[in-house]
Amino acid sequence: MATILRLFLAQVNATVGDIRGNYKLISGYVKEARESGSDLVIFPELVLTGYPPEDLLLKTAFIDENLKYIEKLKSVAPDIIVIAGFADSREGSIFNSAAVIYNNRIWPVYHKQRLPNYSVFDEERYFRKGETDYIFKIANNLVGLNICEDIFYANGPATVQSIEGCADLIINISASPYHTGKIDEREKMLATRAYDNRVNIAYVNLVGGQDELIFDGNSLILDEKGSIVARCRPFREDFIIRDIDPGGVAEARLKDSRFRIQKHGMKEAGNRIEVVDLDYKKNTALLKRCCPYRAPNNKTGTKLLKYSNFISCPEEEILEALMLGTRDYIFKNGFKKAVVALSGGIDSALVTTIASLAIGRENITAVLMPSCFSSSECIEDSFTLVGNLKINHMVIPITEIFESYLKNLKSLFKDVEINLTKENIQARIRGNIIMAVSNEKGWLVLSTGNKSEISVGYCTLYGDMAGGFSPIKDIYKTTVYSICRFINKKYNNIIPESIIARAPSAELKPGQKDRDSLPPYDILDRILFCYIEEDRSYNSIVGMGFDPVMVRDVINMVDRSEYKRRQASPGVKISARAFGKDRRYPVTSKFKLQ
Repeated sequence: MATILRLFLAQVNATVGDIRGNYKLISGYVKEARESGSDLVIFPELVLTGYPPEDLLLKTAFIDENLKYIEKLKSVAPDIIVIAGFADSREGSIFNSAAVIYNNRIWPVYHKQRLPNYSVFDEERYFRKGETDYIFKIANNLVGLNICEDIFYANGPATVQSIEGCADLIINISASPYHTGKIDEREKMLATRAYDNRVNIAYVNLVGGQDELIFDGNSLILDEKGSIVARCRPFREDFIIRDIDPGGVAEARLKDSRFRIQKHGMKEAGNRIEVVDLDYKKNTALLKRCCPYRAPNNKTGTKLLKYSNFISCPEEEILEALMLGTRDYIFKNGFKKAVVALSGGIDSALVTTIASLAIGRENITAVLMPSCFSSSECIEDSFTLVGNLKINHMVIPITEIFESYLKNLKSLFKDVEINLTKENIQARIRGNIIMAVSNEKGWLVLSTGNKSEISVGYCTLYGDMAGGFSPIKDIYKTTVYSICRFINKKYNNIIPESIIARAPSAELKPGQKDRDSLPPYDILDRILFCYIEEDRSYNSIVGMGFDPVMVRDVINMVDRSEYKRRQASPGVKISARAFGKDRRYPVTSKFKLQ
C-alpha cells in the first residue's frame, strides 16, 4: 500500500557557471529539507550549472566540474532523496539530466527527451535526446521524473510515466523562462496534464535573471483533479513543503475508463520504461521530531494558492520581472552600484525607479546633464524624482561642451540650424559623460531606451544607447506609461505626475516632440506589435484599419534599424518576441515585406 510522501520543492536562484556556489545553495536547502522531515527535496533543471549554460557546455572542464559536484552531493544527506538537474556526459554526448541521489548513491539518471529548439532555446545544439523513462519506487509509491519541455507535450514522458508506468506522482524539474502570458499558459497546461493522467504533479521551476532571460519560479503542486494545492511565490527564492497522499490518484483512476483504454494503447506502443526500487526507508527518528504538516505552506507562512494573491495586475507582474532581471544582472556580474542618465522624461524616470527598487536607493546614482534645450520643467521634475526616491545624484551640464563641438566642427556643418547631426552630438556627449562616470566609479550604466524607440531606431548609437544593461528594452512606450501609473498607485506617487502627463521629447532642439518624427505611440505600438510579435504582413496590418503609408514607414524604420539593435546592450525579456535571442534578422538584407 502506498504511503504519504513529504515533498520539499526548492525554488532556487542558481547562477550560470558558479558550480561551486550552486552546490552550496543546493546543500543548504537539502539540510533544511532534512530537518523538515521531508522524504524528497527537488531542485530545478540544470540547477548545478545554471540555465542556460550555452557554449560553456562545449568546454570539457565545465562538464567535469559539474560532474565532480554532482558526485559530492551523494554525501550531503544520505537519508533523504535529492533530485537535481545537471549536465551528464556519456559516450561522447552531453545530456540535460536529472540525478536521483539517495543513500550515498546516484541512481539511474533521467535524460531529457524533448529538447526545445525554438524561440530562446537551442538545446539541440548541445544535448542528445534521452530515450528511457524511469519509474522510481519510493516507499511503495511510483514516481515518474521528467524535465521541463517533457511535460509540455500531451503524449510526452509525463503521460507515458503516468499511464503506462502507473506513476501516482510526476516530478518535473524545469527552467521555464518568463514572458507575459506564460505563467497562465503554464498553469493551464500543468492542470490539464494532471487531470488527463489522473496524477499528482510536483513542478519545480528555476527563479532569477540570466542575461536577458527571467525565470519566474511559480513552482506548483497539483492533485489528480488538476487543482493547485501548493504554490511558491513568484520572482523570488522560495520553497514548498507538502505531504502527498496517492490515495486520491488510485480512486480517480479506478473510476476513469479513459485511463484503462489509454493504458492498453500505450502497452502496444512499447515504450522503454524501467522501474527502479530505491529501497527507501523513512527516517522515523527525525520525523518524530518534526511537526506534522497539515496544510499548503512555505517559508513565508502563506496559505494563499491563487496567483492573484501575489500579483495584482499585469503591470505588477512586469515590474517584478524587471526588478528581478535588473538586480540579478547587476549583482551576478559583480557590480555593486548602477548609474542612470536622468533627463526628466518618462523612460529614464522609470529605469531610475526600477533600479532604486531593485538594488536599493543607496546603490543607484542619477546623473543630470542639462543642455541649452532642456526645459526648466524637466530639470525640476528630475530633482523631484531624485528627492522622492532619496537617491544620490550629480549634475554635469553639457552646454559648453556642445558649443565647443559646434566651434571645432564649424567647417563640417552646412548651416547653423540644429539638424540630426547636432542632435546626435548632444546624445553622444551625454553617452561619453555617463561612461566616464561608469569607468571612474565602477558603476554599471543602465540604458533607458524602450522597445518602441529601439524598434524604429529612434535612438542614438553611442549616445542614449550607451550602457551595460537596458531594463525596459522590451517594454513598449504605452506599457511604460501604464507601469509608471501602477508604481505611483503602489508607492505613493513617487514619479512626478508631470513626467507622465508631458508630451515625450528628446529635447535636442527647440520645441522638439517625439510626435514630430513618429506616429502617436498608441498607434505605433499596435503596428509594432503586429509586425514584430505576430509577424503579420504589410497587407494584413493595413487590413486592420491602419494608414497604409504609416504602416510602410514603420516597417521600413524597423527593418533599417537592425544594425543599431545588434549594438545595443542586453535587456530584460518581457514579451514572447524580444529582440535578440527571440527575433533574429539579418542586418544586410534586400527583402522587403509586401
